[in-house]
Amino acid sequence: MAAAVGSSPGPAAACFSHHLPDPDPEPTDRPMPSRIATRAATTDLAALPAAAGVGFKPQHFEAILADARGVAFFEVHAENYFGAGGPPHRRLTALRERSALSIHGVGLAIGAAAPLDRDHLDRLAALVARYEPQAVSEHLAWSSHGGFGFPDLLPLPLTEATLDRVATHVDQVQTALGRPILIENPSTYLRFAASTIPEVEFLADLARRSGCGLLLDVANIDVSATNHGFDAVDYLEAFPFDRVAEIHLAGRFETEDEAGRPLFIDAHASPIADPVWRLYQRVIDRIGPVATLIERDDAIPPWQVLAAEAGRAGAILAAARARSEGRADAA
Repeated sequence: MAAAVGSSPGPAAACFSHHLPDPDPEPTDRPMPSRIATRAATTDLAALPAAAGVGFKPQHFEAILADARGVAFFEVHAENYFGAGGPPHRRLTALRERSALSIHGVGLAIGAAAPLDRDHLDRLAALVARYEPQAVSEHLAWSSHGGFGFPDLLPLPLTEATLDRVATHVDQVQTALGRPILIENPSTYLRFAASTIPEVEFLADLARRSGCGLLLDVANIDVSATNHGFDAVDYLEAFPFDRVAEIHLAGRFETEDEAGRPLFIDAHASPIADPVWRLYQRVIDRIGPVATLIERDDAIPPWQVLAAEAGRAGAILAAARARSEGRADAA
């Protein structure tokens, strides 16, 4: 999901580092190691099948019932199902009866300076208890302050104080749900001058302290790497893959800043770009098959379009599985 440019929930000043000098223009062309990384038992973090899924949209319901071959699970935004009943829950109940489910929160504001919204958390807990999804996830972001909610996911200064606060909030959520959750790496458009911890290190420390898993959004890495001028492959080299239990893939909006430099927006309104597919291939080559979601939240195409993207991800996962089985047979 996108994280918009915004002010910090604390006093730290933000500084734009939108494009560092002389970035690697093709960071995804450099190969990552081909070994399969050692990974923890991520089934303790989420029980999604290591296959392709799609974010559910109501307009696709009838098409999904008619033919959802190749789609192993669906993901929904939690807040769309906080009501007690009606058509949303009838559709979700029908999907849950036939498919695995991931519930993805977008409004809990885990990174906010204020305490968690208890009513929001209680509704999330009730939803999770009702549908018993294979995974529950949220964002490394904040979206509320001083009693006001913002319609976007806002970035955080990556400091020890922020890490302490987010780890406490994650622990509170996991206690309320009675299960671990996954935290998604953000897409960002600015960096804070107050930040003292690299993002990958922050996520690794958060997982270690709280026991949470991670949702690796490959498209978010592509967006942030372009906006800040870092190497996406270097970022992935340092990522704590042993905590990854789900992957997201999504489209982006490409524009320029006022200086004419590339600026990517995590828009979820277009097909997945080729550089994101290349990064994804490298991730799967590195760690093996992981549950992978195709996200589309705007300019929603016909179901067959998203099913085809899920098919492409599924083919990458199947090839990785075949290679792994081949190595096991050879041994």
